[in-house]
Amino acid sequence: MSGAAILCAKGALRSGAGLVKIAAPKSISGLIDIAVTESITYGLAENIRGLISDRTVPQILELAGKSDVIAIGPGLSFSSILEKITGWNKPIVIDADGLNSISENPNILMRFKSSAVITPHPGELSRLLAVSIDAILADRVAAAKNAAKKWGVICVLKGAGTVVATPDGKFYVNTTGNSGMASGGMGDVLTGIIASFIAQGTSPYEAAILGVYLHGLAGDLAVKQKGIHGLIATDVAEAVPEAILQCLKK
Repeated sequence: MSGAAILCAKGALRSGAGLVKIAAPKSISGLIDIAVTESITYGLAENIRGLISDRTVPQILELAGKSDVIAIGPGLSFSSILEKITGWNKPIVIDADGLNSISENPNILMRFKSSAVITPHPGELSRLLAVSIDAILADRVAAAKNAAKKWGVICVLKGAGTVVATPDGKFYVNTTGNSGMASGGMGDVLTGIIASFIAQGTSPYEAAILGVYLHGLAGDLAVKQKGIHGLIATDVAEAVPEAILQCLKK
């Protein structure tokens, strides 16, 4: 799913990341290069299914060693790569298939040596916690706090009023965003934004709060131009710089 990686990179670039590197299967690296000309794309060896091969882990870690943060999951598909890079000692943001790939053994999250931020929607968190989606929705704050405490991570539970929770019980409920953002790719942009702010020196918790707020504000700015029915993730990514400028003026 090259589109997810592209949207994640655009979210990072539009929120101020100085250099974005994309590691993707070699067969789609050219497509990504065209879509995000400002990033550096690394084409990795693939397995028979066209997914990133496990044997590329040393190469991934080498690339990561020259980076401030990793964002993993958007477009990944099911993979065992995440559990093989738990020794990395810098922050990591995990979304989408990064979470789905560890849903049968989420305790992998406790192996990371540095801060991890997870950004599940209710369905992904229900699989991680092995509870129903209805249980998640019944008390979203409690669900996010539970996940954060259980695995020692920052949990960003996406949805209307996105919740950001810490292992020590702190939480934040977001006030920006709109129903037009309930479409594909929005979470990929958010992952890129959060990773970007971590790379710029913001703590993972503050980066998550700031990323969620600005992501929603960008959506609110974009919807004024595109309308609820026509809003897409690219519109939100493109509106992030304006959202940042608006906050800086306050």
